[in-house]
Amino acid sequence: MEKIYIIHEHEKWTAPLKKRLHELDLPYEDWFLNKGILELSKEPPKGVFYSRMSASSHTRDHRFAPEYTAAVLSWLEKNGRRVINGENALKLEISKAAQFNSLNLHGIRTPRTIAAIGKREIIQAAEKFDKPFITKHNRAGKGLGVRLFNNQDALEDYVFSPSFEDSIDGVTLLQEYIQAPAPYITRCEFVGGEFLYAVKVDTSEGFELCPADVCELGTGPCPVTDAETAKFRIMKGFDHPILEKYREFLQANDILIAGIEFIVDEKGKIYTFDVNTNTNYNPDAEAKVKIYGMKRVAEYLGEELEKVKREEGKL
Repeated sequence: MEKIYIIHEHEKWTAPLKKRLHELDLPYEDWFLNKGILELSKEPPKGVFYSRMSASSHTRDHRFAPEYTAAVLSWLEKNGRRVINGENALKLEISKAAQFNSLNLHGIRTPRTIAAIGKREIIQAAEKFDKPFITKHNRAGKGLGVRLFNNQDALEDYVFSPSFEDSIDGVTLLQEYIQAPAPYITRCEFVGGEFLYAVKVDTSEGFELCPADVCELGTGPCPVTDAETAKFRIMKGFDHPILEKYREFLQANDILIAGIEFIVDEKGKIYTFDVNTNTNYNPDAEAKVKIYGMKRVAEYLGEELEKVKREEGKL
């Protein structure tokens, strides 16, 4: 029997989706891809495969989950299976440098960014900035490696201190700091490649700007629990020309479910700084406007399953 297969490595982030699939009486199977055996000559089961693999998996002792997932997705796609957020989506999920390159290719402005490997090289890269800049890990999530520096000397003190934390892939990104007139960013959610809603995220407590990761940092409310939602507010009627560029970017990269984050500077310029293909939603914020992201994801997966069944002549 065809079913929906959920590819992931984090049960907490996947539980809300399972709840919605159960409510809709949709058949599904859990594929927790931290470890496993993959027989490449064997044919995969038939159904819809939705990848929720996270760039921060190594922080949960699932170091090689993305690499294993890449092999599984390649196997599925080679066999013509319906994959939601496949190989290319994973490529962008685990490399911010790849994200920025692709965003720029589609005419989407990102903060000036330099990638560096090696401590001395990180310091040298900082010489190219004449105003405040931030560091971040190339394979990130959870705000990994995000720090603000006003000058090269401050960065050097940090890089050569015991508190320095290298990116899991060895690539540190240095990025111009975008000064916003108000402490918030905007996250645009897409399901099935179509815009669902935008959420305003308060960033006054720090630089961990992804609302899907706040729960892991212990610095604020968790979007997958019933905690307070002062940090998250869904913006009714949000519309902006950037949405069409985002749609084109997602379509070109075969990304069907994602959250894209941007910040606006003092001159009103938009800078896009993150694409999250393992998106989560805040239930309390959604309840206030009666729009439910995970419900829409479950519905979309169900629609795709129906298409697969029709193609197989099962309907």
